Amino acid sequence: MPLNMVHDADGLPRILLTDPTGSSAEVLLYGGQVVSWKNERREELLFMSSKAIWKPPKAIGGGIPVCFQQFGNLGSLERHGFARNKLWSLDNDPSPLPPTNNQSSVDLILKSTEEDLKTWPKSFELRLRITLSASKLTLISRVRNTDNRPFSFTFALRNYLSVSDISEVRVEGLETLDYLDNLMHRERFTEQADAITFDGEVDRVYLSTPSKIAIIDHEKKRTFVLRKDGMPDAGSKMFS
Repeated sequence: MPLNMVHDADGLPRILLTDPTGSSAEVLLYGGQVVSWKNERREELLFMSSKAIWKPPKAIGGGIPVCFQQFGNLGSLERHGFARNKLWSLDNDPSPLPPTNNQSSVDLILKSTEEDLKTWPKSFELRLRITLSASKLTLISRVRNTDNRPFSFTFALRNYLSVSDISEVRVEGLETLDYLDNLMHRERFTEQADAITFDGEVDRVYLSTPSKIAIIDHEKKRTFVLRKDGMPDAGSKMFS
C-alpha cells in the first residue's frame, strides 16, 4: 500500500498507517519510533510524556522507542544505545518476510555511519517492519552484521502503554520469574505474586519472560496482550 508521509509542526517526518476498521498508528523516521497507536474507537493506546522533547538529538519519551545496541546502562555506551537518536530511512529492499497482504505497513532501516563507528566500531544494518491491522500492532526487527567479525548487542522495544489509574492495573504472566530490582541496587528476587499490581513506585527487569504477558486495565475494561517470538532470553522491564 502507498505510504502516507507528513511533516508536522515539529519538523519530524512521520508515516501514518491506517486500517479500514478506523485504527491508526504514527511512526517517526527519527528513532524509527511509534508515537501513536489508536484503536477503532480512536482511543490512544500509547503514552507520550507531556515533557517529551521533539527535537534531535534528544530521545523522545513515550510510544515505542527502539533500544539498540544496548539496553539501559548495561554497558559502556549511552543509555539505551543510539538507534533512538538517529534518523532512519525507508527500506526499499527489506529482508524477506511474510507478505502483509492488505495490511498497512512500513519498512525502515538504520545503517552504521562513520560517526557511529567512532563510539561503537561495529558495522551493522538494523531493519524494522511495523504493521497495523485491526486491534493489533506488530513490530519485527532484524539485525545484520556487516562487519568482518562477530559482535554482541542487546535490543529492546520499550512499550509505553496508556492505562487508567495505575492501582487498577494488573500484569499476568510474570509469576515465579526472577527479576532485578533497580530500586534495590539491581538485587535479584523471585516473583511470588500470582499477578503484579501497583501500590507504589516499581522499576524491575524480569528475566527470561514467556512468549505472552497480559496487562489488564480494570477501569478501562481493556486488556493489552504482548507477544514476542524469536527472543527466548528476552526480559521485560516493568516500571510505574
